[in-house]
Amino acid sequence: MFRRKLQALDYHNPAGFNFKDETEFRNFLVWLEDQKIRHYKIEDRGKLRNIHSSEWPAQYEKYLNDVNCPFKVQERQESIDWLLGLAVRLEYGDNAAKYQNAKPYNSDVSKSAEPLINLDVNNPDFKAGVIALANLLQIQKHDDYLMMLKGIRILVQERLSQEAVAKSNSSKEGLPVALDKHILGFDTGDAVLNDAARILRLLHIEELRELQTKINEAIVAVQAIIADPKTDHRLGKVGR
Repeated sequence: MFRRKLQALDYHNPAGFNFKDETEFRNFLVWLEDQKIRHYKIEDRGKLRNIHSSEWPAQYEKYLNDVNCPFKVQERQESIDWLLGLAVRLEYGDNAAKYQNAKPYNSDVSKSAEPLINLDVNNPDFKAGVIALANLLQIQKHDDYLMMLKGIRILVQERLSQEAVAKSNSSKEGLPVALDKHILGFDTGDAVLNDAARILRLLHIEELRELQTKINEAIVAVQAIIADPKTDHRLGKVGR
């Protein structure tokens, strides 16, 4: 998911980067600060470079605050994506002349890999759609709607990964659903995200139905107790 930005930054292993591996992640962050972002002076990077220290997580949290990252330590995917975006902007600023005449690399691939580039972030329908998705997925609000949508995309990719889909298919069978028959109510500007939003909405409706069934069962159980002639509600107990 970070491959294109890592390639743009000349990272040594863009295809095999595993952000879930703690040691690899810490080494990556040190590389990003040393080579690309350079927010700290060289003499101030010692604590960040000491990746085996027990104080490193606190230093990482401080680093996110110092570079004004809008995401928290727990939101690792989002924070990495944001830091990579910052690094790319800084890299471009340092080498603007180099990139001004650069030709797009495989434009068809770029369009399919980054469907969010051509969105109109100031469109009211777009903003309403992002807010609706964020509320549905319980994602933290952010002033940058495109950043919110990127966070939504990461979460959707995580939930709709091959492993998650395979697990869902093996747990129970259901009837096929024609997604195009369900009105979403807003348009994100991307067909894949629209389908993902429809799927999440249908799952949410299914959860609400299950909850309503349980509530109905509880009401029936309470009514059965009330209808029991041995129940004395004034005494607050059942029986004599």
